[in-house]
Amino acid sequence: MAWTYALIGLAIGITIGFMISRFTVPSIKDQKSLKQDLEKSKYELEQYRQELVDHFATSATMLEALAKDFNKMYDHMASTSKELMPNLPEQDNPFSARLDEMTLSPELNKKMAHVKDEINSPPKDYANGASGLLKDEPLSDVSAKKEDKIA
Repeated sequence: MAWTYALIGLAIGITIGFMISRFTVPSIKDQKSLKQDLEKSKYELEQYRQELVDHFATSATMLEALAKDFNKMYDHMASTSKELMPNLPEQDNPFSARLDEMTLSPELNKKMAHVKDEINSPPKDYANGASGLLKDEPLSDVSAKKEDKIA
């Protein structure tokens, strides 16, 4: 008989516990709807990101075409400015600098590119090898060491 009361009490306890948990914990429907909203938001975010990537790719293509057209127009204006205004002083011609670059021979263009590279390169005043400045030893002449090695 004691076992019967224990089993009945256990069944009643499980039923009451289940009912209390149902009323105190948010409903499963709310959880499912929130999960669906989350998935929908993730999908929309991914779509937005893809649209953004497509937009920037299209914009880059259009800007590239615009730059090419602008260069073509500028080259046309520079080449025809001397033909249409032969008596205009060079300092008054807004296209003279670009025109000079265009009319240089290929050899001079290479030399100009080499000069521009030298201007943009770092200085060549670096020491050859370690100088020993940060050591505790007394300083010695780096060029004297080189002469010793050569001799």
